[in-house]
Amino acid sequence: MRAARIHELGAEPLVEDVADPVAGDGREPLEVLAVALNPVDLNVAAGRFYGGHPPLPYVPGAEAIVSREGARFHAFGDGLGLARDGTLAERAAVGEAILVEVPDGVDDAQAAAHGIAGVVAWSAVARRVKVGAGDRVLVLGATGAAGRVALQAARLLGAERIVAAGRDPERLARTTELGADETVQLDGGDDLADRLRAAAGGDGPTVVVDPLWGDAVVAASEAAARGARIVHLGQSAGPTAPLASAAVRGKELTILGLSNFARTRDERRELYHELLEHVGSGAIRLDVETFPLDQADEAWRRQAAGAKVVVTMSR
Repeated sequence: MRAARIHELGAEPLVEDVADPVAGDGREPLEVLAVALNPVDLNVAAGRFYGGHPPLPYVPGAEAIVSREGARFHAFGDGLGLARDGTLAERAAVGEAILVEVPDGVDDAQAAAHGIAGVVAWSAVARRVKVGAGDRVLVLGATGAAGRVALQAARLLGAERIVAAGRDPERLARTTELGADETVQLDGGDDLADRLRAAAGGDGPTVVVDPLWGDAVVAASEAAARGARIVHLGQSAGPTAPLASAAVRGKELTILGLSNFARTRDERRELYHELLEHVGSGAIRLDVETFPLDQADEAWRRQAAGAKVVVTMSR
């Protein structure tokens, strides 16, 4: 079969012929229909992931839409692309315990794109901080896939005001079409906290969705309203953040961690199906760039540049 493999840390995947995966340990080889690339895939391949990487060379890809007995499933977990060969191949070894059914009405590319990124964003907004009427929501990293889903989810759930913050000017402008009331450029200026507070209105945001960590969440904590909830779901801007005690204690901020890896299959199924209902209706959408497997290297570069990328396989 054809697969994309990482041969050395920091390198792009190379498409080549490899042996088919074999059944065993409760896993079976399943046909891969579509693979969404994610920051975690790039971090693992670069040696930046806290959990290390599979033995080289390895097949990246932490999620996929796969086919089993004529039905479509979203596959995520069980070490795929993190501790063992992943999904960026024509077939992958997948166990039934990590499969979640894909409802009709959403194509393979959108079903894949809203997997890891979509579920964590929907979970953050709808479950972890429970956005509702009266909330002023600041979405950091709003130009990324998780951020874009989060701001659309916040709008659906009745947020009073939504601020999108990001670095890419073109993608940041696009967030106003997705529901953002105001945008803020994350340029690292000394006045960033003031600009975030002013954009949110009132005394600042009551909810912060944070897939970045680093300096961005520090500025957001300084801008936040008293009693604000900060939900942290990624570290794209850095693994550490020097939060000031005065901001956290003085405002009695609540900081909530969130990880897809902590969800059970039943929880993930419920979240995924809820989200895909909104995707199917058009209420939540992602701009997705698709590539065939033979262009996995270009797909990798586009994902690194900030696009939401899905690699599709021919049936």
